[in-house]
Amino acid sequence: MPTIYTEQLTDQLKAEAMRLGFTLAGVCPAVTPQGLSHLDQWLSAGYAGEMHYLADRRAAYEHPRHVLDGVRSVLMLTLNYRTIEPTAPTAGHGRISRYACGADYHDVIHERLAALSDWLRLQRPEAMVRGVVDTAPLMEREFAQLAGLGWIGKNTLLLNRTMGSWFFLAALLTDIELHYDAPHETDHCGTCTACLDACPTDAFVAPYVLDSRRCISYLTIELKGPVPHELRPGLDDWLFGCDICQEVCPWNHRAPLSNDAAFEPHSGAGAIELAGLFELDGEAFRSRFRNTPLWRPKRRGILRNAAIALGNHPDSAVLPALVRGLHDSEPLIRGASAWALGRFAANQIAGASTALRERKNVESDAEVLNEINSALTADFD
Repeated sequence: MPTIYTEQLTDQLKAEAMRLGFTLAGVCPAVTPQGLSHLDQWLSAGYAGEMHYLADRRAAYEHPRHVLDGVRSVLMLTLNYRTIEPTAPTAGHGRISRYACGADYHDVIHERLAALSDWLRLQRPEAMVRGVVDTAPLMEREFAQLAGLGWIGKNTLLLNRTMGSWFFLAALLTDIELHYDAPHETDHCGTCTACLDACPTDAFVAPYVLDSRRCISYLTIELKGPVPHELRPGLDDWLFGCDICQEVCPWNHRAPLSNDAAFEPHSGAGAIELAGLFELDGEAFRSRFRNTPLWRPKRRGILRNAAIALGNHPDSAVLPALVRGLHDSEPLIRGASAWALGRFAANQIAGASTALRERKNVESDAEVLNEINSALTADFD
């Protein structure tokens, strides 16, 4: 295909992506990502935690052809989700990461990628095209940097001097040879360590290296079992995800707001009243959260997180919710509620120790019994 036509098609493809709501677009060749050795080191160190799917499909990360056979070009895209600034949560509420406050980004982005794919096939009917967003074995940040969209910061997120990091990444793969952008060669983090210093669970073992096992986002979303005791206080009032390393980043202070209606926060988004969550049975939880990002940890994960958040801020007003959690059918919820009630007892909140002792008499799960016994180390009321 002539160079002039290649450049024209690429420009038109980018323009169509902007029309569909994407905010940045860059194109790079489909090659083996340079960061593959870093991925191997990261996996070998165990930093992926329970995200075993990363190691299971390690070989597929070696080249985008494992996502689309015959691929020659990768169009990397961003979609800005920074909307209104969240307000500080009040007592008894849990914080939610900004990206989860509006529509499920997977649904939004897949719909737009499908439209962009259709447009490209209209121009080139013989083209093979596939759009992906964070579920395919593709090192998105590596390819975004190769496509000139930014650099990978010390908090391991892609950073752009204009957009900061408040954006989703998506990719459109095709067997067409497009016009490639120049890679982003410079790192603009400089000597700043704001993100590393602010992490309350010390998840960054070094600049550019995240131990997921200590990351609040991992602990509240990906981790299926109990949160390690020593990390629970660091979760503070986070119910789902965490934005701390982004909030303190200087590049995000100047990032523009999104006018994308899809990511406008739902009513009350940004913080959720926690006690009421313990009143939701499986069906009620599904009805409320099924089509939102909060569905990923399922009811057991969200209520585990809610119990920890309440335990970090003891308040007698929410004691009944934790007692309800202590008698939940799910052991993970009972164990987290026991830990939280232990914190209530330590703060001399009447009734907490009594509830723990009463549950101990009927509890049959060994892990939950360990949580109860630990919470009852001393007699507080």
